[in-house]
Amino acid sequence: MPIRVMIAEDERLAREELSYLLLQEGDVELLPYATNGRELLEMVDVHEPDVVFLDMKMPELEGAQAARMLASRKQHPLIVFCTAYEEFAIDAFKLYAVDYLLKPMEPKRLVETMQRIRERLVKPKVEPVQTKRTKLLVEDNSRLVVIDPVTIVYAVREERYVQIVTQTATYSTRMTLTQLAEKLFAYDFFRTHKSYLVNLQFVSELEPWFNGAYNLILKGEGRPRIPVSRTSAKDLLKRLEE
Repeated sequence: MPIRVMIAEDERLAREELSYLLLQEGDVELLPYATNGRELLEMVDVHEPDVVFLDMKMPELEGAQAARMLASRKQHPLIVFCTAYEEFAIDAFKLYAVDYLLKPMEPKRLVETMQRIRERLVKPKVEPVQTKRTKLLVEDNSRLVVIDPVTIVYAVREERYVQIVTQTATYSTRMTLTQLAEKLFAYDFFRTHKSYLVNLQFVSELEPWFNGAYNLILKGEGRPRIPVSRTSAKDLLKRLEE
């Protein structure tokens, strides 16, 4: 899986330099960038990056404040601080940043940082024993709805909302796909694409598309074709063979 990277930097030249260096890494997917802290908080919800390269000094909401707000969330990206001020290093590590990069960036240091990120992302997490939840409580606009997880066909992210499509209805929630996938951990769901989570029990066919990508065809009339990204296809095929 590619490492989904977001840059939060208000200076164009610094942003372009970092983008160029990151793209030299073969496993990096660059997401849209943010130019201030408030914009970053909104964009993290939408794009769900694995790691944020965060400038310490930004307008509206400084990097350290934005990092604290992200860290308070149950699911949050890894943070790498970028700044021209070495004295911020202590603050950065107090916030449990993966690394701290001084401007201008040294390519060798960025390579070391990326290796740290890879190690953190692949490090197995100790998960508590999870039992199958028989009910899922979802906030749908202004009401709370109880859903049986086995009835969920798929979920799709649309802008700031996630649409949960069941066999009988569709619900709109501010829950992220990552949060939903965690709640459905004990069930047979798979993230086929950054914007889709699919119940594999409803998969009927898998058809090749192009460049190694696929489309999922679901059981039932009128179901849309679900995209399967090239990077997810191999893991999906393994799951379907189990």
